[in-house]
Amino acid sequence: MKGMSERAYSAHSGLSRGAIQKARKAGRLVVYSDGSINAAASDVRRTEMTDPDQQRRSVGGDTGFSGPADSSSYLKARTALTVYQAQERQLAIQKKKGTLVDRARAETLVFRLARQERDVWVTWPTRVAALMAAQLSAEMENASGEAVTIETAVLQRVLEAHVRDQLDALTDLRVSIG
Repeated sequence: MKGMSERAYSAHSGLSRGAIQKARKAGRLVVYSDGSINAAASDVRRTEMTDPDQQRRSVGGDTGFSGPADSSSYLKARTALTVYQAQERQLAIQKKKGTLVDRARAETLVFRLARQERDVWVTWPTRVAALMAAQLSAEMENASGEAVTIETAVLQRVLEAHVRDQLDALTDLRVSIG
């Protein structure tokens, strides 16, 4: 026998006998005419034909992504995966710290705030019309010396019209979260 048996090559390479048999069938081993395995040539051929990820796994390395046989594309894919995982962790940290918020929730809160502001402004003329009418009447009476009465209902209608015009102008504003 010129070379090693499957069992001896299995012990030499650190692979199982089943893996050696599969490698032999796949043509990844150099076999002598007597059926024994040329260890040195088989090691070289197995290294050339085996995926880098598979090589790492066979010696107890990481068990992650399995890419094509081209080691540069494997490294690029592995780097891209690592970068993606780092970005994902960064986002999780920002979310926990409160510096990152859910977009849908933020839009809902902005909409709710705008609606509350609008409601306050719509009811404002009703709340202040009587007070403003009294103040204006007093100011005009002091200035002219004659009794002047400003109708609360008229002042309220005028204020409401102007407030609605202002609110209509504000409806064109769009909040962009992004």
